[in-house]
Amino acid sequence: MSADAVSMARAVKAEALALGFDAAGIAPADTAPERASRLAAFLDAGRHGDMDWMENRAAQRAAPQALWPEAKSVVMLGLNYGPDENPLDILQRKSAGAISVYAKNRDYHDIVKPRLKTLARWIVSSYGGDVKVFVDTAPVMEKPLAENAGLGWQGKHTNLVSREKGSWLFLGAVFTTLALAPDAPEADHCGQCRRCLDICPTAAFPAPYQLDARRCISYLTIENKGPIPHEFREKIGNRIYGCDDCLAVCPWNKFAQDAREQQLQAREALKAPRLEDLAALDDTAFRALFTKSAVKRLGRDRFVRNVLYAIGNSGDPGLAAAVRSRLSDEAAVVRGAAVWALSQLLPPDAFAAARALALPAEMDEGVRTEWNQAPA
Repeated sequence: MSADAVSMARAVKAEALALGFDAAGIAPADTAPERASRLAAFLDAGRHGDMDWMENRAAQRAAPQALWPEAKSVVMLGLNYGPDENPLDILQRKSAGAISVYAKNRDYHDIVKPRLKTLARWIVSSYGGDVKVFVDTAPVMEKPLAENAGLGWQGKHTNLVSREKGSWLFLGAVFTTLALAPDAPEADHCGQCRRCLDICPTAAFPAPYQLDARRCISYLTIENKGPIPHEFREKIGNRIYGCDDCLAVCPWNKFAQDAREQQLQAREALKAPRLEDLAALDDTAFRALFTKSAVKRLGRDRFVRNVLYAIGNSGDPGLAAAVRSRLSDEAAVVRGAAVWALSQLLPPDAFAAARALALPAEMDEGVRTEWNQAPA
């Protein structure tokens, strides 16, 4: 590798850190071929569920140069979003909703992408070449690239782990036609640990380093558009948007620090929101509460669906009134979740009485099935 390539790489990484990124590394654009075979196996097994976008552009996702043949180097950037409290603590507060750490404030795309563009412009003005920036919105396998760039390694839970930042790194990429000196890939430091595998409530890991997204609570509460399958409802607990369990138990988090970026620190209103209040949200109130948040993209109906499942798991009969008001909701997915939640909160005779009073308008699009499957 030429001295110029080494010098440019050093300068690019220094500029990235000056722009506020917490980690920077460089990977060659011709990634290791085993990445493509791993992706193919994941897709062939159907473990991506309804995420058709993964399959539709699998060839481009498999290698950076398949997406952009002219690319020679990939600058991988990480932004720390470490929480200031243990994400597992909220799971004991059954009447409050647990929102994934990354979604408790500003949508990270809105923070990372402008910085990527600023860095890309600096690279072009300093050294020339062409650039493209990506942050989770294109067929780019950020985690394998980050591993190749030395930012961390993909742990047994398939997420990136950093020796300095633990599990809490947002990733972004700058593809460039410049040949920059690459960093050494990070080695796997998981050892014999399997805490991330053992804590998963839904057994979403068929084996170490393998994920079945169809069983993952993040997939079920975010990507899944219809009713959540019965086998997972109780296991979801009070998680209403995503899940941090496998990330939170990683022992490498002992080296992690709280997020420096103010907009990535949890908003007070989203640290432990009351399920009763969230169940009452209409579309306007939902949008107002989650403005500029990743949660907003989920939409009010699926979010309230999740809230109702969490209420059903709360064991608090006092929340039944909040559920009853959703039995006549305009969204069938909300009405169905309300039926299930009510079946968990009410004694059998009280639930049977509620079922007898159900209106025909509340019994369409699968809602009738929810009533019929619930305990008599």
